[in-house]
Amino acid sequence: MTDRTLSRDDLWETATVQHGFVTAQQAAQLGVGKGALQMLVQRGTLERAAFGVYRFPRYPVSEHDPYMLAVLWTRAPEACLSHETALDVYGISDINPNRIHVTVGKDRRLRRSAGEGYVIHYEDLTREQIGWWQEVPTVTVATAITQCISTGTPTYLLRQAIENGHAQGRMTTAERDELAAILEVRHDG
Repeated sequence: MTDRTLSRDDLWETATVQHGFVTAQQAAQLGVGKGALQMLVQRGTLERAAFGVYRFPRYPVSEHDPYMLAVLWTRAPEACLSHETALDVYGISDINPNRIHVTVGKDRRLRRSAGEGYVIHYEDLTREQIGWWQEVPTVTVATAITQCISTGTPTYLLRQAIENGHAQGRMTTAERDELAAILEVRHDG
């Protein structure tokens, strides 16, 4: 077996847990250089999805791909879906965001093109605040609701998210009660 085959296989292994995507940074960590990536693109093994993000075209396309691409597009390892997008993907609210919300660390400064469909938020999150949705890193329901309370998401949508999140077992009773109280203070204020 050649090194090139092993490189492709290593990239494939990474891509299978990321909806078929792999970043140039991940490729470099696996020992696959820019030249090898370009060769894989020229051969049709990979296709460029965004700057620094590639996709295996043989990997099945799903409706979740845009969310994984948004997280990987940031090239920030801590990036995750957040705010109204998290409420939407968890299916706990009738919210329908027109852009994908992603949170990265406070100290990150993204200077990337093609991010028009994204809203980037800067916040340092703990491990406990980040979970997974369809293999895409996503803030927990309680964290998403907290974020949305502070950014002005309509109260009726947040009440719905609090009740549905609790009913689906995505939040504890204590989290539900605390978020409901915070929301009421905001609503009355």
